[in-house]
Amino acid sequence: MSPETAMLWSLAAPIIGALLIVLTGRHPNLRECVTLATSILLFIFVFSILDDVAAGERPVVTLLELMPGLGVSFTAEPLGALFAAVASGLWILTSVYSIGYMRNHGEQNQTRFYVCFAVALTCTMGIAFAGNMLTLFVFYEGLTLSTYPLVTHSGTREAVRAGRVYLGLLLGTSLAFQLLAILWTWNTAGTLDFVPGGILAGRVDGPVVGILLVLYIFGIGKSALMPFHRWLP
Repeated sequence: MSPETAMLWSLAAPIIGALLIVLTGRHPNLRECVTLATSILLFIFVFSILDDVAAGERPVVTLLELMPGLGVSFTAEPLGALFAAVASGLWILTSVYSIGYMRNHGEQNQTRFYVCFAVALTCTMGIAFAGNMLTLFVFYEGLTLSTYPLVTHSGTREAVRAGRVYLGLLLGTSLAFQLLAILWTWNTAGTLDFVPGGILAGRVDGPVVGILLVLYIFGIGKSALMPFHRWLP
């Protein structure tokens, strides 16, 4: 299997798994077998990319081209591939833990939990393999939306309130700061691709550098920097 194909399967496997989890939701044993099998398959797909990346290859896949030089694209580079491997490996462990925890506590909405977890892993893979800032932004927002049901899983008033704060802060900071920084970068550099040395070198200086840095830092609400840290427990 080529690294490009393995990268696409790394993105598709959790989504396919989520659909199968929905279909097997009335059969807990089968549903949880699907969850475990999907997590193991994802790890295998990601692991198969590591040797190629370590050998110096940088596989690239463009899923959708919106305009020349701008689209939803993926590439496997060392740090992103390592992040994907760690995340996919942890999914196996968290799946085993979740199955025991959910069953022991008789949790409600278990199928929804496993589905959202699988979708969140697709978004995580999209972030790990993002080839440009547009792709990173799309999957970053997808991760926020897919983890909202996990935050509110218990269904208590406190959980629902926490979920609203979580969603409001993360979407608010992304749209107000990160998206603005991305549009500013696109207008300045004419590209959003991740390249060695960056795409703003020689194009911006002075106060603009500081402003863009602040927008990117606070636009990533999951970093929980003050004063946008209230979503944390």
